[in-house]
Amino acid sequence: MSFHKDILIVGGGVIGVCAAYYLTQSGRQVTLLESGDICSGASYGNAGFLLYSHIIPLAAPGVLGQGLKWLFDSTSPLYVKPRLNLELASWVWRFRGACKEKNMRRSMGILSDLARESKRLYEDLSSMKDLQFGYQSKGHLKLYRTEKGLNSGQQEAEWMKEFGIETRILKHAQVHEMVPVVLPDVIGGIFFPHDSHLIPHEFVTELADRVKKMGVDIRTGTEVLGFDVTGSEIAFLRTTRGNFSANQIVLAGGARSPLLIRDLNLRLPIQGAKGYSVTYRYPDGLSEKIASIPILLKEAAVAITPMDGMVRFSGTLELSGWDLSINEKRIDAFLRNTQKYVSIPPDLELVEIWRGLRPCTPDGLPVICRTKRYTNLILATGHGTIGMGLGPVTGKLVSQIVCHEQPGLDIVPLGIERF
Repeated sequence: MSFHKDILIVGGGVIGVCAAYYLTQSGRQVTLLESGDICSGASYGNAGFLLYSHIIPLAAPGVLGQGLKWLFDSTSPLYVKPRLNLELASWVWRFRGACKEKNMRRSMGILSDLARESKRLYEDLSSMKDLQFGYQSKGHLKLYRTEKGLNSGQQEAEWMKEFGIETRILKHAQVHEMVPVVLPDVIGGIFFPHDSHLIPHEFVTELADRVKKMGVDIRTGTEVLGFDVTGSEIAFLRTTRGNFSANQIVLAGGARSPLLIRDLNLRLPIQGAKGYSVTYRYPDGLSEKIASIPILLKEAAVAITPMDGMVRFSGTLELSGWDLSINEKRIDAFLRNTQKYVSIPPDLELVEIWRGLRPCTPDGLPVICRTKRYTNLILATGHGTIGMGLGPVTGKLVSQIVCHEQPGLDIVPLGIERF
């Protein structure tokens, strides 16, 4: 069986659903293919941070050195599982080249523009009465237990000021006023007043329901098997539910993107970075006992997010290929580290332990572009840990690319050709 579509989107996470929304707003007929359920990948279990301030890429000075120290510690926040793999070796080499201050500052400017526009779009979406996803703009707080960590945070804050990001340096007493359960070992923090947060799966599924009502054909349980090419165009996609041809195809497959296009001879250096989250429900009367605002425990690299009567702890970045097993030692380690910063009530009810793969590029920038080799293929992937925050702006840019409009932001640095 074969189907012809106007616009075909591959991927039902935050990027694919946002692209479907803005393309439909532009008057295009959209079909979205997802191998599992909507929001069943990395979009489901992430921290839900929408950080206007998160403009320092993973590839930053000092990160590689710290990563080497953690390399053989399987419980460390950043863990690279040793293995013989040419794609991983190439990725690490490119990552090494990106970990320079000059490259970092360039990326910060790009990420700042993307984050600022995405925040504006989120505020528009949150104002819709029939679209409820726990959006709150309360800022976020980074906590530090060491002088070295706090000094590093202050240096980062100085860099951010160059891009108009407001920060407030806080002493322990000021932190305690904001987070009463903070422990004495926390020496201070940095508050970012303009950041926001949401409940990730509610946003993606609510928006998906909305685009279905707008006419988008969402086909879950439809796995892409490969592409057939005619000249400079993709003739059709082979899937488990038949073949699909389309005037234009948007690939928003997250960490699976390199596998999906493996027969197209496109270089897409993305590594799936496994992360974990553990979500608990508060007992009655203890709502938001730990935090009423998002918190990042900086040295431990653990995020804490309040989520409407629940709290989510998120952490770790593990480059271990396609291993989706749950390493309970890593979960235990980041939960133990959490208890060095804040006092956690003993009677929290476990809701879910989750793990998933975030699509990380070596320079920390997403890939948002029309490919030069294939005239009807647009890429929207590689967002790493900030895909939720950049979902709307990516969807908007994809719509502009598909409709041959001038993008609202400079997307040249986001092209696949940079690799």
